[in-house]
Amino acid sequence: MIRPAMTMWHERSLLLISLVKETDEEKRDEVIEKIEKVLDERDLLQSQIIQPFTAEEDEFGAELIRLEKEVQTSLDHFTNEIRTNISQSQAKKENMNNYVNPYGKMSQDGAYFDSKH
Repeated sequence: MIRPAMTMWHERSLLLISLVKETDEEKRDEVIEKIEKVLDERDLLQSQIIQPFTAEEDEFGAELIRLEKEVQTSLDHFTNEIRTNISQSQAKKENMNNYVNPYGKMSQDGAYFDSKH
């Protein structure tokens, strides 16, 4: 028999994978909150998954390890997507500022040479 903590870990891992596939930027804050909640739940479950394991649990554990790699890859992809969106947003903001004030970034060296003298 597999421990309930292990099956709950499996369910939470599948939930994480499905959550990070949400690409709607308007729902991103809500999705991040859900991800944090699921990660906290998994942290609590981790203390209940300790040795000794039965043969059935060993097999299921191998599946959990494979699934964990997929979770990590999915979370990494999700955070990289957020970073990319932030970078693009900052670039748009800077481009807008350059459009509004095109001479704002010019350096003032203080030297002026009059060609008539």
